[in-house]
Amino acid sequence: MKDNKKSALILGASGLVGSKLLSLLLDSDNYNKIVAVVRSPLSISHDKLLEKKIDFDMPNWEEFFPVDHVYCCLGTTIKKARSKDNFIKVDHDYPLAFAAASKKWNTSVFSVITAAGVSTESKFFYNHVKGKLEKNLESLDLLSTLVFRPSLLLGKRKEFRLGEKIGIGFAKVTSWITPSTYRAIHCKDVAEAMLVESFSGKTGFNIISNKYMHQLS
Repeated sequence: MKDNKKSALILGASGLVGSKLLSLLLDSDNYNKIVAVVRSPLSISHDKLLEKKIDFDMPNWEEFFPVDHVYCCLGTTIKKARSKDNFIKVDHDYPLAFAAASKKWNTSVFSVITAAGVSTESKFFYNHVKGKLEKNLESLDLLSTLVFRPSLLLGKRKEFRLGEKIGIGFAKVTSWITPSTYRAIHCKDVAEAMLVESFSGKTGFNIISNKYMHQLS
């Protein structure tokens, strides 16, 4: 009997959404192998999990490709990256490089997180970089690209972000009057949407809106 279970690769598995997604992938009966590409160990043990510590600037692609699905949850801040160039590397260059590798090895679905309101026309640096990533991903013409655009993410981060804490507090108070297009969304809801949509059969380039993710949760 043919085994229809899939293999998946996840980037950013230690982050807010990535850590939730990794747990979902490991628990899912749809996968028999999960490759986590990391800079430092995750301290997780699981029969399905294959951890690969790599240099993101010079990855050895053959160590973790081919896989059926790729989930990109990479993301940083200017403060953490320490420069705009480093931010671009993490939020644009690395995801795009893995997308290109996904195309080369015929990955069926490439999923990535950007943000609500991103655009190449945006005057905000963050939104502009994410918008540029989306545009470049679309031009790659993968079999299936799923771009998830969450609004403000709710959940417990490892690092403290004052501005985000203030924003989350305000978002919780006003959630009842905020349209679902802009309403803050929990990181687990985004992770669950990524898993569900990877088996939706969508082809081509697809935007998964914050509103739609709220409807799924």
